Amino acid sequence: MENSQQPLVNWIPNKLVEKDNGIYVEWVYLSDLKFAEPFFDETIAKCRSHAYNSKSFKVLSTIENTIDWSQEMVSVELKSLIFHISRCGSTMLSQSLATSSENIMISEAPIIDQILRNEIFGTETKTALLKAVLRFFGQKRFPKQKHLILKLDAWNIFEIDYLRSIFPNIPFALLYRNPGEVLRSHQKMAGMHMVPNLIPPAVFGITPNEIDQIDSKQYRALVLEKYFQGFLDFHQTDKNVIILNYNEGMKSVVEQFVSFIKVDYSKDEMDKMLERLKKHSKNESSVFMGDSYKDDVLIVNHKKADLLHQKLNENFSRQLAR
Repeated sequence: MENSQQPLVNWIPNKLVEKDNGIYVEWVYLSDLKFAEPFFDETIAKCRSHAYNSKSFKVLSTIENTIDWSQEMVSVELKSLIFHISRCGSTMLSQSLATSSENIMISEAPIIDQILRNEIFGTETKTALLKAVLRFFGQKRFPKQKHLILKLDAWNIFEIDYLRSIFPNIPFALLYRNPGEVLRSHQKMAGMHMVPNLIPPAVFGITPNEIDQIDSKQYRALVLEKYFQGFLDFHQTDKNVIILNYNEGMKSVVEQFVSFIKVDYSKDEMDKMLERLKKHSKNESSVFMGDSYKDDVLIVNHKKADLLHQKLNENFSRQLAR
């Protein structure tokens, strides 16, 4: 069935909601908007004024309906999942990829994290729902669209083994950066995952005993250490994964990623992607002036993160030498 004949074209699952002791899917109408904003939620915010989305009631469906309806949706091919440690160029990478008319770039959609961290669904339901949501995200709404690329939240690295089990042939990318620079960025403005207890510490594998013995700065270093360890553990066992180093330059990151996922973009498409790197990742009207940080301004012990970073760098060098 062509999507033009499908009544749910331009509708996408937005989030899971609890209602009447059940879990439902809330829907949003995209109209003709593309996923061009730095984050999924920003695209959703832009379409809130549409008549379908501004009514006093919300459009909800059951989990079962969502899974069933997705079978009718014409969707492009899922090309890659991008994992990252935060503040490491992942938004710049996703914004670069979003400039291509061939790509549907989904960046940190909350419903994906909701599904991954849901403890009520059984594995079979969780997997079916996740794949259904991705089919709706990847619906072919414009003629040139061919590829769906998903950037996850940083803490979703801890779901990577599950994701590999359900996407055995999809290329996974791991993007990282010098830990001192990442921590300096969070010291300036901490992300939600770097604030103790805003996301349950157990998500990162952090125990209550560990939290009791550290302050907020040490907590950020510990979270980052867990990210690096997750990257190393997966990279050492998986054959269909690439590690990408922000400190090698974003042009290199984009080119390596494109080569890895084996997409033959035209010169014009590649030029657009590389041109986007000259602008700020979160504000395309602003020229990117760089954001390097000095480790020596950090009053925090992140020695283990440094050691894990060195190991990742060694893996990265071996990867380039192949």
